[in-house]
Amino acid sequence: MTHPHKIGKYEIQGVLGRGAMGAVYKGFDPAISRAVAVKTIAKSSLHDDELQHLLARFRHEAQAVGRLAHPRIVQIYDYGEDEEHAYIVMELVHGKTLHQHLQQHANYDLREIGEIIHQVLDGLGHAHAAGVVHRDMKPANIMLNSDGQIKISDFGIAHTEASDLTQHGDVLGTPHYMAPEQFLGLPIGIPADLYAVGVIAYNLLTGAKPFVGTPAVVMQQALNQRATDPSTLNPALTPLVDQVLQRALSKKPEDRYQSAREFAVAFQLSIEDSLAQEPPPTVIRPLGAGLLNAAQLIRSNAGAPAASRETNAPAEAAASAVSLDSSVRKARMLVVDDEERILSALKSMFRARYHVFATTDGNKALEFMKKYHMHVVVSDQRMPIMPGAELLRRASEISPASVRILLTGYSDLASIVGSVNDGQVYRFVSKPWNNEELQQTVAEAVTIGLELAEAKSAAVDLPQNMDAGVLVIGNDQEIFRFTKELVGGRCPVLYANGVDSALSAMQAQEVALVVADVEAGSEDLTGMLKLMKQVNPQILSIVITDASDANLVIRLINEAQIFRFLNKPVNVKQLKQHVESALLRYLEFRQTPQLLQQHRVQESAEVRDSSVGKTILASLAQLRGRWFGAGRKQ
Repeated sequence: MTHPHKIGKYEIQGVLGRGAMGAVYKGFDPAISRAVAVKTIAKSSLHDDELQHLLARFRHEAQAVGRLAHPRIVQIYDYGEDEEHAYIVMELVHGKTLHQHLQQHANYDLREIGEIIHQVLDGLGHAHAAGVVHRDMKPANIMLNSDGQIKISDFGIAHTEASDLTQHGDVLGTPHYMAPEQFLGLPIGIPADLYAVGVIAYNLLTGAKPFVGTPAVVMQQALNQRATDPSTLNPALTPLVDQVLQRALSKKPEDRYQSAREFAVAFQLSIEDSLAQEPPPTVIRPLGAGLLNAAQLIRSNAGAPAASRETNAPAEAAASAVSLDSSVRKARMLVVDDEERILSALKSMFRARYHVFATTDGNKALEFMKKYHMHVVVSDQRMPIMPGAELLRRASEISPASVRILLTGYSDLASIVGSVNDGQVYRFVSKPWNNEELQQTVAEAVTIGLELAEAKSAAVDLPQNMDAGVLVIGNDQEIFRFTKELVGGRCPVLYANGVDSALSAMQAQEVALVVADVEAGSEDLTGMLKLMKQVNPQILSIVITDASDANLVIRLINEAQIFRFLNKPVNVKQLKQHVESALLRYLEFRQTPQLLQQHRVQESAEVRDSSVGKTILASLAQLRGRWFGAGRKQ
């Protein structure tokens, strides 16, 4: 079947799929050289009396979903109409749907399933916060792209398409994933989306759907029957999984989870509970090597033995950036979270190794820190009384030698940037967490915290003249010009338009601070920042960016220990403050080298082992000891 050569300004290169009312085409935007997907409704497929109404709804849904900018949601770029079509232009995802993977008998282990559901709920939580309900969550609307990341598609648009079917007596949605209120024609809200995710999780964990049969049979079961407990179908699961999924599948919306975050936390705890139990004598579902394994979506080793409830030492095979202190039982760890279940889980995980103190009240935590030194402080980000970023900012003032870790369940870019700029966070840990990775991160933080507790940091003033300079990297020299003006002759200010010229400048001049203009797609530059912190941790970095990807920011924090972030357009007053703070910190490093421990980073093997990474690493290695630590005085 032929396809149009052009729709609007978009060149059509092929057909990705067809439906009753239109098709999805592979397209190309020649204006910005970007591949796209073009989803169309053929106007000829609609009766005149329904055309305007349906197109209005199609347009409204596109506008609503177009407001959503989240890495777990397929992005909408444009909407348009011509004589033949109404069309939505969206992100082209390279990969297959979860439905297609399941049809090919893909199997996922418990950690993989936990990560899939976490990413789905992460995207849904963002949409729900913006007032958008999906209404047709199912595996066919969950894309797994080529790097193993989840993308939710057809947000809200599925509702518009299904409205055509309702005229023929069908109900809105896909029967196996529909909540009871959808069958009854009642208002559909957030709990209906979470019900559908519960069905998806049930299917992934057991290999079966909660209710099966014809649409009529499924409806009767969904309205009147309780689903079989998942643990009876898969002995690898504990009763906590039954409890969590039965709540997600409750008949009444008010009895289910009321937010994606609440569901995500409960589900992850149930997964960790199942991983911690003794292996069952028989495993129904084999551990498969699906797309998620191939793309390393789950960084933990597939098939590795689950940690027992009493063994809290980090896995021996896990790589660490520091030599871990083996006598860490004396360390004190403070955990702050407004959910008792999270506190209980963290206390259970760490109390065998550390003195763990926990509270749901940020103010009480700060008062406690005034009386007792904490080596490590772990705080949730989203708390009703005092956000985690504010707690860690005030903690850094009360106890600057404490190492601070922030737990975050959602990609809230503003709070992430604020916590870095104000709270000097050592690591971000995403909820739901991986037990082994969290144990490893805390073990590193404790080792650093113990060393910092013994270090005596001398007071340092910022001098009028410094030998070490500031290097500004970016395509636009405007940032370089006003950075040089702000520094005011205090130290040399250099400019580089790319990685190669930046490395050359650093060979010739001692650099205390790199100010990097990181645009979307600046992989070489972000790779250099990560490797620089591995080899030369004394060099600080300020990132200026207009990127909205919170996951990129988190990776830069964890793998490059970015000192400060600034969004474009740049606030000059903030830049001046950040530059002066960075130069002061550099001098503190010279006075007290132990402080460098707080800038240890997670090594990025992907960057390190690439051809570009090896070149950068070789150049950076030549700087080691040439300036910092060579005994030069300011």
